[in-house]
Amino acid sequence: MFDTMTLTKVVGGVCGALLIYLFANWAAEVLYYGGGEGQPQAYTVATTEAAPAAATGDAAAASNDPAYADVSAAADVAAGEKLFGKCKACHKIDGTNATGPHLNGVVGRARGGVEGFGYSEAMKADSAPWTPENLYAFLKSPKTYMPNTKMGFAGLPKPEDRANIIAYLATLQ
Repeated sequence: MFDTMTLTKVVGGVCGALLIYLFANWAAEVLYYGGGEGQPQAYTVATTEAAPAAATGDAAAASNDPAYADVSAAADVAAGEKLFGKCKACHKIDGTNATGPHLNGVVGRARGGVEGFGYSEAMKADSAPWTPENLYAFLKSPKTYMPNTKMGFAGLPKPEDRANIIAYLATLQ
């Protein structure tokens, strides 16, 4: 009844199913738990403890980053223009909106201040001006600085990069 070929097919099917199960388990761990034991979860939920620091604009002070005043002196407009390539996917500098609002005159402009752009409720609720210090903290991690913002950009971890982009944006009036 059972020959060698049938037995080989059964064992191969069981081994194949086991491999698919192990691969699916590994993929789920990478996606939902950041890749392994002791790693942060890939999906984080904002807590009420993080919101007050972000709302006051003291996100840079709460971290180990140097203050904007310390890195702004060495900011390079040309390097900022090159780094702005990351922003071009969503923002324009010709006065028209795209996925994000145009960034002409953003330094000193009120948050949520571009007419006709559909800002998130978090951005509409805060009409404070975009100072270089606020932009510096926002560009580090937009979702941390302003929870519930529509901006999906992860941020710029390097303080020099943020200062360079702000120096470039300041030239766009």
